[in-house]
Amino acid sequence: MRIKLLTAVLALLAGVLAALPARAAAPDATVVPIQVTGPAASRFNLVVMGDGYTAAELPKFREQLDKHLNILWSIEPFKSYRNYVNVYAVEIASPESGVDCDPGLTDPKRDTPLQMGFWGGCNPGSVQRLLTVSQAAATQYADLVPGTTSANRQILAIGNSDTYGGAGGTYATASGGNALSALITPHELGHSLGGLQDEYDYYARGERGAPYQGPEPSSIHHTLLTEQQMLAQQKKWYRWLGEPSESGGMIGRYEGGMYAGSGVWRPSAHSMMKALGYYFDQPSRERMTQRLSAKANLFQDSTPAGRVAPGQVVWLQTLHPVDHELDVTWTLDGTALPTANARSVDLSALDLAPGTHTLTATIVDPTEFIRDPAVRPTAVRLWTIDPAATAPLPTTPTFTSSTSTEHPVSADEVVYAETAQSAGAITWKVDGRIVDNPGNDRDLDLAPLALTGRHTLTATAGTETRTWDVDGIQPVVTPTMSKPLLAVQKPSGPEYIYNDAFTMGLAAHDDSAGYVVPEFRVDGDGWYNYYGWPTDASAPFRFTAEGTTIDQLVYGKLGVPRIVPWDDVPPGYGRHRVEYRAIDATGNIGDPRSFAVTLLRPAPACTTTVTGTHDGALSVRTGVTCLTGATVNGPILVAAGASLVATDSRLNGPVRADQAADLHLLRSTITGPVSANGISRSLVAVGSTVQGPVSVTNSRTTDPATLAGNTVDGPLTCSGNAPTPTNLEAPNQVSGPRSGQCAKL
Repeated sequence: MRIKLLTAVLALLAGVLAALPARAAAPDATVVPIQVTGPAASRFNLVVMGDGYTAAELPKFREQLDKHLNILWSIEPFKSYRNYVNVYAVEIASPESGVDCDPGLTDPKRDTPLQMGFWGGCNPGSVQRLLTVSQAAATQYADLVPGTTSANRQILAIGNSDTYGGAGGTYATASGGNALSALITPHELGHSLGGLQDEYDYYARGERGAPYQGPEPSSIHHTLLTEQQMLAQQKKWYRWLGEPSESGGMIGRYEGGMYAGSGVWRPSAHSMMKALGYYFDQPSRERMTQRLSAKANLFQDSTPAGRVAPGQVVWLQTLHPVDHELDVTWTLDGTALPTANARSVDLSALDLAPGTHTLTATIVDPTEFIRDPAVRPTAVRLWTIDPAATAPLPTTPTFTSSTSTEHPVSADEVVYAETAQSAGAITWKVDGRIVDNPGNDRDLDLAPLALTGRHTLTATAGTETRTWDVDGIQPVVTPTMSKPLLAVQKPSGPEYIYNDAFTMGLAAHDDSAGYVVPEFRVDGDGWYNYYGWPTDASAPFRFTAEGTTIDQLVYGKLGVPRIVPWDDVPPGYGRHRVEYRAIDATGNIGDPRSFAVTLLRPAPACTTTVTGTHDGALSVRTGVTCLTGATVNGPILVAAGASLVATDSRLNGPVRADQAADLHLLRSTITGPVSANGISRSLVAVGSTVQGPVSVTNSRTTDPATLAGNTVDGPLTCSGNAPTPTNLEAPNQVSGPRSGQCAKL
């Protein structure tokens, strides 16, 4: 779930990058504006270029870029502040396909414009996943984007590879086709834009970091203070303590970070700066919002500061977040005017006393993402009302900028339109009907309209009209589960029972174009990006009780996550609820759907396996006999200490287990009675059909005997079992009487 490269490796990268020369004759490149929300000088500019994509492979680069961007737009604060960002693609047709040393040092070097390569540019002293780029070449191509400089842009180079890799900093890199590639970008922006530190508790993968030694960290999201000290001293993330974290769990104090395994604490269990796939938590999101806002100007335009006439209209234009309006307050000589958040003031309507006056406009971003008043985005502009000044001539209302009309807007978006010098009012209509929009008529918040389906939005100023398609259709997610022991449909959603690793595939689609971002969360933990599986983006996500270790990181731990192998958390056996949803390219977040899943301990490992047909009695005296898709024509006896596991089998005769270690009847059919007495380790009957009575007595199993979703043609009797048997909320269908401990199963 994490791909950040270590500080020492990045130091090596800096030297490698500086040493890589640009090619003397660089291939031609095409700058493609992907999203332009305003002048480059007043925006944060993301310049994305591909390397190792031949002319025939450029459509592949565009598809991977679309995925990168749509995942970025699904993460706050980029989702809400998307209008603060310009995105440009630099398309470069590479002479050869691929990148250097992919995946190994003995693999060839490729003739590519950016000279991207794994192993830190084919350096045996580096690590495979360090994907480097020529700084000189990347800068040369980024400079093709007018108005962008090193101060207002972030370069992201995407390599044509499916191998896991990337790097961070001023020049971020990622492999284009790996499952985790698109999650590198927001994490690296956390470093380069937000100045955030890694929250890893390791320096080298697989080795827990040494205890932290040093003073109170300068990092805003690491501390030595206790929660009580943070509150008392009003330091670090004290304003957020005790709240549910956007990345899961609660905002509190979690040990480990800055590559130290102990002795330093972070705000959340697994924010993005620790685990790729989760969101930024609130302290990090606050910093990212502050820094992103600082890259753009709250005042986009206005009546020039200085002298204005008493009879003119003074106006301003602001930035436009996607999810809320900025607050504008006008004051006259220090007294607030009742302007209701309007973007202009008609001075002729004011009862001005003789002489000069001071008019002030203050723009404040009221976002809930920021609680520290010292960093809340604010801008102020002043004018002197001078009777000797001359008012400008009236202007004709014409649109100068707006929310893009080239793609749909979401049903909860704040759509904006600006006119030349804010002349004239804007009339908004939905499907031809006027929408009341007093005060700030430059922004229209669609959320209160609760639109569903498709609609047409128009803004009219003078004789000009702009039109948007409103997309109120939620994206759809279709889950695909591996074969369970039992599936039960309930009004609250499906429920599944497994006794081993299981997989979940999420296929998301929408009626609008663009990559749709699927997400899931377990037991109400943080929403987690569904990327397939780390080693294969097309493979389903794999859940196990302990998780799967890949390159010294742990993935797919059911229940409480494990991020690294030494995380001490309970195994994921038992019942869990998994929610899933998607975010479409327009920004609509689908309503979550869910299923329940119960993970049982796996059946004991087989010492003998029977398939096909076995005629006659079967006596299991030692070890573990597994019947897999088998047919047994005769009685089965499981002796003391022995075990039987029958899966998808047909047992034509009675089954008796007396003092056995284990008895597992899984999706099987038994034509005869089943008697289990004194089972000592595990008893599991799930999804089976028993044509006869069932008796479970005197078991002393590690976990409760499980009788779930079975069909019993006869009585069901349970007594003397410890723990008491369970049906895992999947009732059995019993034609005869139920008695004892199984009376309610």
